[in-house]
Amino acid sequence: MAADHERPDNEAERTVVIPRTPAGSPPPEGDAERTDRIADAPLGTGQTMIGAGFGGSMWSWPDDTGSRAGASAGPAGPPPSAATGRTTMLRRVGLVAACVLGAFMLLYTVDLIASQGSVPRGVVIAGTNVGGMSRAAAEQRLREQIGPRLTRPVRVKAGDSVETVDPAGAGLSVDWPATFDRAGDQPLNPFTRFASFFTSREVDVASKANNAKFAAAVQGLAAKVDREPAEGTVRFQGTTPVAVEPKAGQKLDAQGAAHALLENWADGVPVQLPVAQTPVKTTSQGVHQALDTVAKPAVSSPVVVHGDGRDAVLDPNAVAAALAFEPAEGGGLTPKVDQDKVVGALKPQLAPSEREAKDAQIVFNGGRPSVQPSVDGHGVDWNKSLTGLIDTLKRTDGRVITAQYANTPPKVTTDAANQLGITDVIGEFTTGGFAPDSGANIHTVADKVNGAIVKPGDTFSLNGYTGPRTQAQGYIEAGVIEHGAPAREVGGGISQFATTLYNASYFAAMTDAGHKEHSYYISRYPPAREATVFQNPDGSSVIDIKFKNDNPTGVAIQTIWTPQSITVRLWGTRRFTVESIPGQRRDFTPPNTVTQPAGPFCHAGEGAPGFTTDDTRVIRDLSGREVRRDVHTVKYDPQPKIICGGPPPPPPGR
Repeated sequence: MAADHERPDNEAERTVVIPRTPAGSPPPEGDAERTDRIADAPLGTGQTMIGAGFGGSMWSWPDDTGSRAGASAGPAGPPPSAATGRTTMLRRVGLVAACVLGAFMLLYTVDLIASQGSVPRGVVIAGTNVGGMSRAAAEQRLREQIGPRLTRPVRVKAGDSVETVDPAGAGLSVDWPATFDRAGDQPLNPFTRFASFFTSREVDVASKANNAKFAAAVQGLAAKVDREPAEGTVRFQGTTPVAVEPKAGQKLDAQGAAHALLENWADGVPVQLPVAQTPVKTTSQGVHQALDTVAKPAVSSPVVVHGDGRDAVLDPNAVAAALAFEPAEGGGLTPKVDQDKVVGALKPQLAPSEREAKDAQIVFNGGRPSVQPSVDGHGVDWNKSLTGLIDTLKRTDGRVITAQYANTPPKVTTDAANQLGITDVIGEFTTGGFAPDSGANIHTVADKVNGAIVKPGDTFSLNGYTGPRTQAQGYIEAGVIEHGAPAREVGGGISQFATTLYNASYFAAMTDAGHKEHSYYISRYPPAREATVFQNPDGSSVIDIKFKNDNPTGVAIQTIWTPQSITVRLWGTRRFTVESIPGQRRDFTPPNTVTQPAGPFCHAGEGAPGFTTDDTRVIRDLSGREVRRDVHTVKYDPQPKIICGGPPPPPPGR
């Protein structure tokens, strides 16, 4: 290097001074070229650039001692300006920035090329960091990390319910391509790429589901999660009151639950499902206040009821059975007493102090109706007597009430019975030919109905008036027709009484309010003018006979039984005459043949054909003018021909 820039001895002490041109002034003529030459000339050994300006340059060579030589060929120029220093500094900073930027761009380009096709850095899926990995490697890692839990039941929370969902049963699986699509491609923004070295980004697993299975799973969750709001109350376990805390209702948001489950089932944490809450009126404080101030004192001891010459006791068991609570304003509970239960517990005890009212009745002395006077009743007025019962139950002492009594009028008074206009026979019919056991049942039902009154506008129901017809009411087993064949049951024979009653009401011009004929025609009854009845074993009505009294006067029913016949008469005020016109039989259907096992329960028979027929009822007023004409059509089934001697029935269970 020294060899290139040795200076001659005669130039050892030479200092070249370039005059400075003021800023903004053009250089003197010829100076520009000179400046360029000097600026471009190589520096010799020991040359130092001591100043530079926009208008020119100044160079100096140090002396032999290394110190700078001053200007020897004239006065020194002015010192460098502050603007010149700043410009130099800016150039240096710009050069450094350019170098840094270039290096950054180089690194960015290398990183961008190297990461093409990989999952972006910082991506975390289902708690597993897969950033920077290829999709295939990332999927493999995810399968290893989260695969085992994808087959386990998923815990879900919906309100206060915690349930599980079987992913396979719900048709759930991971959609791997869609999952990595959610992670996105490599970002082009350099700042985003730089930040990814220090941050992470959670990406949800993308799922797919079998629509039918998934919908069924959500519906199954709703069945377990949904519940109606349960108000707080107080219940009794025996005579011990127990507080029942209020519980708000909840209903699963099926659409929101499906979305939450689909998005989060693979995360390995319980999935929160949205529910709608239904508030309750009561509060826990209100429930416990009712428990302490009402329920506990109510069953602390019996309540004594003073009656006329007799007392009754309402014990804690009866109180617990009758006392209930309803939600009240402000979160509390209002006590309610089931008065029927209280009366049911007290009435038998106070019965000797009461007198039951008796309705006026129509009795038949000498074959004509007369009125048997009614009797007023005298009994406890339970509404008045139990008015202060709640206040009494809240006390632990002085638990006594006094029964209030009142006269109770009968439903049918003597005056009302006398005004019913029951003076004439308006309808009558007789049937006979029954067996002794059937006759016994007919006798029992006839005694029950004898004297019944049907007030104007009322409807008479045979099943409703007699109630259950079982052995407890005196009925016995007798013959019936079942599926076209003879059979036996308790109350058999009542259909003959029903037919007799129906015909009596028919000729009394009563309005038919409902009846049903036998399925098979029975020869001792008039075609299309007969009826049957039937009750369940518990006495509930299945087939009934009803008629309505549309007359302005009352009707009384008289029954006359003999061992050979039953007669039903309807008494009232005669206003009409009735004629029955039977129709021709038509549309005959032959009987089918039924073979039954031989034995005491098989009754062979030739059967009978089925047919259709009509009956026309013509109603005229007492002057003979026709009021109306009713046509009734009935289709009877053929009665099967029964042959005894078939194979025995198979044993039970085969």
